[in-house]
Amino acid sequence: MQARPSNKDSYATSDFESVYLKQRQTTGPEFYDRSNLSRKLGLFGLGFAVLFSWFCIFEGIMIFLSKKSISSGVVVVSLKNDWERELLSLGLNLMVTTCTEATGFVHAISLRSALASDQRLRFNTNLRLLSAGSGWFNPNGTFFNIVMAILLIVSYSSSLLVALSIDLRSSSGVADTGIAVCVSDVPLIVLGVSLMIQAFIALAGMRSADILTWSSSPFDITAALVHHAQIVGEPGRCMRGVRDGFSDKPVAPSAKQPSAWRAHTSVRKVVLTLWALVACCIVWGVVVTILSDRDIGNALRSWTFFPRPQSHVIAYTIPLPGGVYWWWIVYYANMAGVQGPLTLALHCSELVANVIRDERVWREATTAGGAKVSTNPLAFIFGSPPNVILLLAKPLLHWMLGLGINLAGTAEDGYLAAISVSMFPIQILNFACALFIFCLTFSIVALWRPKGPQPAAYGHVQTLANLIDEWSPTMWWGDKGMGPQARRAGESRLLCTVASRTD
Repeated sequence: MQARPSNKDSYATSDFESVYLKQRQTTGPEFYDRSNLSRKLGLFGLGFAVLFSWFCIFEGIMIFLSKKSISSGVVVVSLKNDWERELLSLGLNLMVTTCTEATGFVHAISLRSALASDQRLRFNTNLRLLSAGSGWFNPNGTFFNIVMAILLIVSYSSSLLVALSIDLRSSSGVADTGIAVCVSDVPLIVLGVSLMIQAFIALAGMRSADILTWSSSPFDITAALVHHAQIVGEPGRCMRGVRDGFSDKPVAPSAKQPSAWRAHTSVRKVVLTLWALVACCIVWGVVVTILSDRDIGNALRSWTFFPRPQSHVIAYTIPLPGGVYWWWIVYYANMAGVQGPLTLALHCSELVANVIRDERVWREATTAGGAKVSTNPLAFIFGSPPNVILLLAKPLLHWMLGLGINLAGTAEDGYLAAISVSMFPIQILNFACALFIFCLTFSIVALWRPKGPQPAAYGHVQTLANLIDEWSPTMWWGDKGMGPQARRAGESRLLCTVASRTD
């Protein structure tokens, strides 16, 4: 067994910390759920992501080979209105979110198992792209996490580059004239390839990790670690939560527990990052507003949700000489520079949502229904309001950002000659407002302090192992009678109350 820390710092002082191991293979009955249903859903999601990626690649190749394409890479589709183009863009964002969430679930389970094998798993939920297992080129290691982060940004950037508004008035060889909505081959192919590589990395990570359970429940992973003797409960800590020190002396119950902001250092970093992103977007919108119209009041009075021909805008043009494809790198660099911070910030927001979800299911142990060790994986996710808000916010915020920074092309003599990057200040400020509401919501969630004497765990596996002394399919937490020095609390098959002191 590893030496016990002598300092009195809380469990949450660092993002990773070794759990206390006991060198034996298994202990006690197998009372955790391996969650084969979650495994089947994860593999089904990976399959769906691969099929959609193949569809994107196939459609991109067909556009490239089409005789109706402009500059051998852009084909006109029968969409006459701007809202149809935006609907196509929103639909692609929804599909990207669906595929990346499915891939991310498998990758997160693999990473959690890799951290447990490395004796570095502290919380049930971890920052998937910012946490890594041992080994630089391990599928769950640092190198492939960097690749996954880049591919995630490329996926969302591609969804906004697929549909372009192109001016065909000076183009010959096309049936339509005027502004038309076109679909590009390069972003479709890049989108398909990026989604496929993400799925393959997640699959490789799954095969390389020793996955004890596929369940996202903090109970199942804690029970699995206890069963396999990878973690043991510490005596004398039945009333000490994740923020309490290492002392095993008796402590009086508290009426309120610390918030996730105080209990989890990474939660603070995520929330502060979100607010920094909000500030940057507001500054960006104000600067673009001043550059497009020095009268900010006049610009705000022309508010619209969708950009219009008469909207305030600043733009710059990137040429596409002779349809040279390597110029797409420049367009991706432009979009990734804007999409990247948002993509990573929303990814990090998963930590806040999942930590609150883990604490919510733990606190059900003081309700009449009790805490269920194993639950339906879909109900576990969609029954958590922060998770639902995040799932809806991801495609919506990416789409709204696409309204603020838009790409449009110009065709000359049947060739795509240039693409202009337009920034609409009102739409950028609309996006900043939506991001502000999202950030405010998650800040309130992170600052929420649970009521009652039940110690807060927030998915911290060592704390749960300390607090749960009896495992059963449904558990209640409460008073368990007199101990050697004082009354003790723990899990039982009956609901018992604990009197708390006021803070």
